[in-house]
This record gives sequence, structure tokens and C-alpha cells, in this order.
Amino acid sequence: MPRMEYFGDFGEELTDFARRVAELKAARACPAHELPAVLDAALFELDHAVRRLWPRQERTRAAETGPSRTAAADRQEQQLLRAVFQRLPLAVALVDRESVVRRLNFAATTLTGVRAGYATGRPLTGFLAHADRAALRSQVAAVARGEGDRGLTVHLQQNPRAAIRTSLTGLRPGSERHTTVLVLLQPEGDDPPVAPPPPGTGSVPDLAEATRHTALLDLVDLMARELIGAPVGDPDEALRRAARTLYGRFADWVIADRGAARVVRTAVLGADADALRDIAAQDPAASPLVVEAARGGSPALLVRPEDPGALGEDASGAPVLVRADVTSLLCVPLVAAPGEPVQGVLTLFRSAGRPAFSLAEARAVDVMSRHVALAMRR
Repeated sequence: MPRMEYFGDFGEELTDFARRVAELKAARACPAHELPAVLDAALFELDHAVRRLWPRQERTRAAETGPSRTAAADRQEQQLLRAVFQRLPLAVALVDRESVVRRLNFAATTLTGVRAGYATGRPLTGFLAHADRAALRSQVAAVARGEGDRGLTVHLQQNPRAAIRTSLTGLRPGSERHTTVLVLLQPEGDDPPVAPPPPGTGSVPDLAEATRHTALLDLVDLMARELIGAPVGDPDEALRRAARTLYGRFADWVIADRGAARVVRTAVLGADADALRDIAAQDPAASPLVVEAARGGSPALLVRPEDPGALGEDASGAPVLVRADVTSLLCVPLVAAPGEPVQGVLTLFRSAGRPAFSLAEARAVDVMSRHVALAMRR
């Protein structure tokens, strides 16, 4: 008989059961009239075994299938929570401790004018006015460290006049190692800023889009006429004419720099007189984007630029992007044809309250840049 003491009480009971089964097997040699009593004893032992073993089988099955059932229930609950998050009428964002957006619900995309696919993986601070970015980043980090809920008022870069009240609270999802910060965005006042619908989404012709296309054609035509009328052999005047054509109707700021190996600032046009003077006094060699465009001939289109030092500092020591309140920029080298030397660099800014440069507008500026380079080379 095998020893089963290591099973505990159940092992002892199993040992006794095996002994009784062996006795029942030996009882088969009894006379026929005594076999019914042996059969009754065997049935009793089998019934006892079923009553003892079946609950253990149920517990084993529950242990094996329980985790999968729990996982399925967790997945259903997560799907439900995602749906609630997306359909919540309040603007909500989930960010990590570095303020990088992990999720943005529908209401938040409407409020900020930024689509969820574009926002995900980018810092939430990049959609705010420059003055509010450091404050929000600091408060998010404090909440993520477990220092309690926070709140502050910020302003969106595209609509700086509208104040947005943000409430921050920390969350610790079960599968996460670090605290996630929930950001609630609520417009202050009765009229929340509403982002315009993206152009061309309806089935009818988009009049606004057609108007913008016509305005671009008019701008290209005006640029051609100005460059044709520029004096021959005066590249600076051709560059100044191009800057004047683009200023106001197309860009809030225009910076024109001539040269490639040694870049010289030729013209700066903008509304703020003090900032205009300081940006005009900046050495173009201290502007990383301008240097990159002049040396490599690579254009740049930035919307809500995250790095305030992308264009260096002006003569007062302030970052140019912050000083000019830049929401989008185009930095385009002036090259007549591929492989030819760079004649200069045009840098265009748009400030808060004006739509960002679109790809179509960037393409139009690229076409005009070649015309400007041809006029400067004459």
C-alpha cells in the first residue's frame, strides 16, 4: 500500500479508502448469499468518494478558468470605461508625468481644435500659449509625484483670449507603474471656444476652401508682378519686395535673410515695434532653423512649435518664437532649382488667433521661393 501521509487529512482518508476497497475486492470470494451486503458496502464507498472528490474537482476547475473569466470581465470593463471617457461631455485628457498626451476625448478635440491622433504622443503644453507651458508642466509633475490635486488657468495658443480652467488629478491604473494625470479642461465664461469643422468634410462644395485657393493664386500672381518689377542686379531689393508681398495678407511676421555661407538679415516685418527692433538685430547665425535652411536647403513647417529655441534668441535675450507669439512658422530656403546655391532664407510666422499654415500654403510658398531666388540671381 503506498504511503500518502503527505496529503494531510485527505491523504489519510484516501489511504483508508484504498484499504477498504482492497477488503471489498477480497470479499468477492464470499458465498453468493452474502454478496448483496458486500455490494451495498461498495456502493456506499463509491458514493462517499464522489461526495469527497467532486467539490475538489469544482475548485480545481474554478482555479483554472477563473483568471480567464476575470480577464474577460476586465476587458469588458475597460471597453466600457473607454466609451465613457470618449463620450464624456467635458473636455478630458490623460497625460503622463511629462505632460505627453496619452488619450484625448471628443470634447477635448473640439475645445482645442486638435485631433486625437495628432495630439497623442505630443506634450499637451504644446497646444498652450508659451507663458502657460512651464506652469502646466510643473503642476502635472507635482500631481504625478503624489503631491495632491492641482488647478490653474491656461490659454490655448490658437485662441489666447479665452481662458481655460484646468483641474489635475492623479490616477493609478492597475497595470501602470507610474501615476497618470487626468486633466479636465473647462472654458471660463459662457461662450466656450469652438474649433471650426475641418474644411471639405461635407458633400457640398466648400466655399471657404475655394476662397483660400483663390487667395493663394492671387498671392502668387502678385509676387510674380513684384519680382518682375524689381531692379536687375539688386538682390536685396528683390528680397525686400518678396517680404512686403507676404507680410500682412499671408503672414503676421516676415524675416528675410540673404546668403548661405554667411547669412545677413535684410528685412524684418511685424506689428510689435519693440520686438521688431530686437529680432532685426539678431544674428541669423544664432537661429538654428535659418542656418539649417541656408546650408542644407531644407524647408520647415512647424505647427505649435514645442522648442522655444528653434529660432534662437533676439537681441534682448528672449526666444524669438515666444517674443513673436508664434503658433506656426514656415522657414524656406530660396533656391532657383535643385542643386543650385541657396540665395537666402524666408521665415514666416503666424501668431495666436490666426489659423496655422496649411500644406497647400506651404506648397505655394515653396513655388514663390523659387521665383524669388530667380529674381535675386538676375
